[in-house]
Amino acid sequence: MPKVTVDGVEIEVPQGATVLQACELAGKEIPRFCYHERLSIAGNCRMCLVEVKPGPPKPQASCALPTAEGQEIRTDSEMVKKAREGVMEFLLINHPLDCPICDQGGECDLQDQAVAYGRGHSRFHENKRAVTEKYMGPLIKTTMTRCIQCTRCVRFSEEVAGVDEIGALYRGEAMQITTYLERAAAHEMSANVIDLCPVGALTSRPYAFEARPWELKKTLSVDVSDACGANIRIDSRGREVMRVLPRINDDVNEEWISDKARFQVDGLTRRRLDKPYLRRDGKLEAVSWDEAFAAIGKISPGKSVAVVAGDLVDCETMFAAKALAGALGSDLLEGRQTGLDYDCSNLAAVNFNTGLAGIEEADALLIVGSQVRWEAPLLNARLRKAVKKGAKVFVVGPEWDATYPVTNLGNDLAVLDKLPAEADAALKGAERPALILGGAGLGKGALGACLALSDKYKLVRENWNGFNVLHMAASRMGGLMLGYAQKGGIADLVAAKPKMLIALGADEVDFAKFAGSMIVYIGHHGDKGAHAADVILPAAAFSEKPGTYVNTEGRVQWADKAVFAPGDAREDWTILRAMADALGVSVGFDSFEGLRAAMAKAVPALGVEGLVDYGALPKGKAGAKGSIEAYPIKDFYLTNPIARASVTMQRCSAELLHGESFAEAAE
Repeated sequence: MPKVTVDGVEIEVPQGATVLQACELAGKEIPRFCYHERLSIAGNCRMCLVEVKPGPPKPQASCALPTAEGQEIRTDSEMVKKAREGVMEFLLINHPLDCPICDQGGECDLQDQAVAYGRGHSRFHENKRAVTEKYMGPLIKTTMTRCIQCTRCVRFSEEVAGVDEIGALYRGEAMQITTYLERAAAHEMSANVIDLCPVGALTSRPYAFEARPWELKKTLSVDVSDACGANIRIDSRGREVMRVLPRINDDVNEEWISDKARFQVDGLTRRRLDKPYLRRDGKLEAVSWDEAFAAIGKISPGKSVAVVAGDLVDCETMFAAKALAGALGSDLLEGRQTGLDYDCSNLAAVNFNTGLAGIEEADALLIVGSQVRWEAPLLNARLRKAVKKGAKVFVVGPEWDATYPVTNLGNDLAVLDKLPAEADAALKGAERPALILGGAGLGKGALGACLALSDKYKLVRENWNGFNVLHMAASRMGGLMLGYAQKGGIADLVAAKPKMLIALGADEVDFAKFAGSMIVYIGHHGDKGAHAADVILPAAAFSEKPGTYVNTEGRVQWADKAVFAPGDAREDWTILRAMADALGVSVGFDSFEGLRAAMAKAVPALGVEGLVDYGALPKGKAGAKGSIEAYPIKDFYLTNPIARASVTMQRCSAELLHGESFAEAAE
């Protein structure tokens, strides 16, 4: 490890580190625009200039200069100060003075660094250049006159997303960043370029001119649009969520989120349930809470109660509903709304055991019945990293447009009993082989066959567990830990013919099968579940309550409350606690703290943030049958009630998936 001196302080740096990284290890702040920790080095903004000896007597770009033994680095010399002022002056030559009307104002790297490292005045009085606006779709608003050609957006699209949709045209002063033929950027992580852009060239189209950053309350939360559990920050003003931004967590989402996680939030204010409803003479009528609970109390269901949990529900809500059902004498709980009935006796067999970060180290991968790009865009970016390191990927199921090379093994699950020679050799010869089983594979009963493959190819070895199940619902692993899984799936609930069915935000259930039951829907949107309900009790969305979520890798995470629920809507646990009084039973808690403590006592793993240890994998049995003809997700942008209520997600679906065109108003 080489030793270098930074501003008179000697430090030891890792082999291969750049001068910029060495300076940061020494605690020095180095300004930069083009450099980003997760992207390749471009070295084209020149803002990170430092003085290095031995070397030429001139400033050098620290992001592209490797460290060497004995280097003396100066970050605060007069030469460096003047060089940075000069670079900033050149950057601002053509940059418009848009700060008062720019959405990036208050959180703009160029603005901040101009104050910290720039000159106090300008010497440029000629006309500035202007660039025509580019159309990048319904999510990204462009003002390309502000662009400083750092190429972060280009490198992100090519390297992380794996979609070559953004590039540079022309050279020198005429250089422009644009999408191919100015089409919409049509991949699931496109809006991350908004966070990467160090100026106001790429901003959020739905959020444009809505708020300034200092007006917003920032709340730490967890994304519920898929099962990855991306760490997010909810920015709100008053009672409205204005935007969602990613938080850095290298173990989960690095610093990216999917477009759906970022932009579905406008659905939080639309189609909301804000008062109780009761079905009378076939029509839903608004009623008071007392009338709704009186109607529930009248039915006196006794033990004949079932609970089905939706995809966005937190663990506290599911535990409260379980306590209510248990107090009534029922254990009919199910969270797999669409009819899945895989074996949940050992949760290690249905967990993403490698971990989201760990899958990057796999050198051979078999994906069974999962369209990863839509089911978990953040995981797909990790798989792309594995492929760049040399991993081979084989897919069983219909072909889908991956962002890396894959070999398709057909739709027939019988191939799992005897893999083709190429896949067999790759998995046998791999040091870290891995398997990912998705929802379509689970639905066809492939779990046992995949567990048998785990034995055959030794997917579990020292410091490595390559057996993974990829879920699609944010509530799935938490629900399984709380017992929301019948042996026969939701069919067991149908067969029991319960007098009362409690639907916790469950919108994907075939409620026609529960025609003889009183359906009590506790949810936040007027979606499919509300249309089928006999009683609607308005609840809080994920942003309107604190909660515990467990992602597909078994990671327990806590989310905070950002805003209050609208109208008469209440947090779910309070509704279930009031239902217990209406039904004349006790659930054992009267506060959220009491509920969380009771849940942690019943399932200790839910009381601690971090990965849950589910134990060893069970044995499997070969003999898979059937064919995977389609994947569960038909429309990436409309997978849950919040997204379906979102105008932005509806437009994304119409424009990016179904080819509809939207005329832009002349400005």
